[in-house]
Order: sequence, then C-alpha cells, then structure tokens
Amino acid sequence: MTEMIRRDHRDGWWKITLNRPEKLNAVNEVMLGDLLSVLDAAAADPLCRALLLTGEGRGFCAGQELGPAVIPDEKGPPDLAKLAGTWHHQVVRRIRALPLPVVCAVNGVAAGAGASFALACDVVLAARSAQFVQAFVKIGLVPDSGASFFLTRAIGEARARALAMLGDTLDAGRAEAWGLIWKAVDDAALVEEAEKLTASLACGPTEALAAMKRMFAAADQNTLDAQLDLEAALQGAAGRSADYAEGVRAFLEKRAPNFRGGR
Repeated sequence: MTEMIRRDHRDGWWKITLNRPEKLNAVNEVMLGDLLSVLDAAAADPLCRALLLTGEGRGFCAGQELGPAVIPDEKGPPDLAKLAGTWHHQVVRRIRALPLPVVCAVNGVAAGAGASFALACDVVLAARSAQFVQAFVKIGLVPDSGASFFLTRAIGEARARALAMLGDTLDAGRAEAWGLIWKAVDDAALVEEAEKLTASLACGPTEALAAMKRMFAAADQNTLDAQLDLEAALQGAAGRSADYAEGVRAFLEKRAPNFRGGR
C-alpha cells in the first residue's frame, strides 16, 4: 500500500488521512484502491468502533486528479462512467455501508468527488476556512459520487441545482447554516474536536449506532408505515442487546454507561 492513505490506530477507533498534500489530496486509481482497502480493513476489525476521515495539508480532497486516466487524447475520450463506477462510487457506498460511525474533518477545500466523500460520512465538521465546491461544471462534467443525492436531500433542490450549475464556492459557515454539515469550527480546533467526537462515538452503543445508519439510509425511500416497521424491528434488536441492559443499569445507578457491544 502507498503512503497516499495513512491510517492511525487509536483506542477503539481509526484515523484515516488522505495523504497527498502536494496535490490537495486529489485522488487517482491507486489512491482510491488504497482507501477502499483501508475501509474494508476497518470494517473487518472488531476493535475498530468508529472512523475519522480527514486530509493532510491545506485541503481535504480536490476531487479526481486531472491525469492521464481522465484526459482525452488521440485514442478518444476516457471512460468516465467506468472510472466513477469502479472507484469513486465504491468509496461512497463503502462509507455508507460501514457498520460504524464515520466522522469527517474537512480541513480545506472539498471539491468534486472530494466533497461527496465528505458528505457520505455520518458527522461532518469543517474548519471555518474550508470550502465546498461542485467543480464539475467548470470542465464540462456533471456531479457524480452521490453529489446530486446528498445535496438535494441536505439543502433542497433549488440550492443543489444552483451549486451544481454555477460551480460557486460554499464556505463552511454557510454549509453549516444550510444544514449541509454538522458544524463549522475554528481552524485551530478542528483536529482536536474531530478526534474527541470520534473517540466519543467509539465508546457508544455500537449496535445501536449501526442500526441508526440503516434507519436513516432507508428513510428517503420508505413510506411512513414502512419506516415505522423498520424502526420497530431495529428497536427490538437494540432492546435485546447487552448495551441496552448496561445503559439502563447505568441510568438507574446514576453513572456513565460502559458500552461494550460488538460488531
């Protein structure tokens, strides 16, 4: 594995860093393959109960690198559908399907697919200097990596269409005000706050958190009746967990719970 993806094992959680700062962490096929491998390893590790995704240097991720794989040449246009489907979209699917919470700390520009990677995470913090850009239109492309899905649901169709068609930059403060991200924080506090939040989630009721991801993923497609049925089923499973028993004991004993639920 290259050093373009760095993983640090913490107490109960992993920190994954996009590590190509000289390119503002723009991705290529090798880097995306490494990221998928790290996400799979985290999912397979029973000791990993949460993830933090961030970028090294001045940017979170500038999207796809404009390298040979995406530049038209004498052989004709590149197969961008294959590129997106094989790599970028698999990253988004993997993050959404992980049975553990994923925090994203956006430390600079998040452009194109990089913005989508951030928005695929469960809780997004951004430095106040961070910027979100739907840069596709600037080179004659359309949003991919789930951008049309995430933007429409988070901020509404009118704002999603304008951001995609105009390619305007959205600063972290406005992203927070619009409900696109959880919170904008001072640049100097981003890493500490994101790490503290991830560590807190790693100490949470693992099975309940995984069930919440399933619940929210289904909410847009389900009718109210179907969603109520899903909530009942997931609540029943949570009620049979050791974490629920511990949570009730802790509440009655007026102490903090010690959740140990596995995956």
